[in-house]
Amino acid sequence: MATSKKSGGSAKKPAKKAAAKKPAAKKAAVKKTSAKKAASKKAAPKKVAVKKAAPVKAAPAGVAVGEPHPGAQEPRRRDFINIAAVSFAGVGAATVVIPLVSQMSASADVLALSSIEVDVSAIEPGQSIKTVWRKQPIFIRNLTDKEIAEANDVDVSSLRDPQTLEERTQPGKENWLITLGVCTHLGCVPLGAAAGEIKGEYGGYFCPCHGSQFDTAARIRKGPAPTNLEVPEEITFKSDTIVQIG
Repeated sequence: MATSKKSGGSAKKPAKKAAAKKPAAKKAAVKKTSAKKAASKKAAPKKVAVKKAAPVKAAPAGVAVGEPHPGAQEPRRRDFINIAAVSFAGVGAATVVIPLVSQMSASADVLALSSIEVDVSAIEPGQSIKTVWRKQPIFIRNLTDKEIAEANDVDVSSLRDPQTLEERTQPGKENWLITLGVCTHLGCVPLGAAAGEIKGEYGGYFCPCHGSQFDTAARIRKGPAPTNLEVPEEITFKSDTIVQIG
């Protein structure tokens, strides 16, 4: 009887060991399965999400091309204020500039004297007269043959402002010398145009302000004046006795 008990106990031991090995086998199988899943996840390419473009909304019926959409944002109040301020500034500048320009333009009396005609029939050789053109004095002188000869005998290269008498008179009218009666130094009116006035050392005109002296062709010969008395650009003899200036 004792022998049979021992044999029965030894038969139960292998059965327990077999039962212990089954859970271990299951764990190994679970690990293999999880490893396969992980490998399949790594191998599978990632899907990139692509956003679909929003559909273009057609303009509502009745809205023409170029017209604002009914749902467009209205101009802000600040934008309107800025536009109005710029507009008022432009109008204000115009109201200031226009009177200034009008004031700078020539007056009616100046425009009336823009061109004058002078009768020179009464001026004898050796005499001169004063007249006014564009509010400036004008000297008109009838040169004698002697005065013409004196002017032509001068070496032009020695002059401060080189000009011949021919260059300062009209063709065929060399005896008629017409100049502005304004000294080119400081704008004084020289003497010598009226009877009895001092004509200076050179028989032309003399400016008493600073001593500028001009010869019979009204060319600067002595003193501070930088240039000759100016000859108007537009001089036309309408006849032998009528001359137009301007």
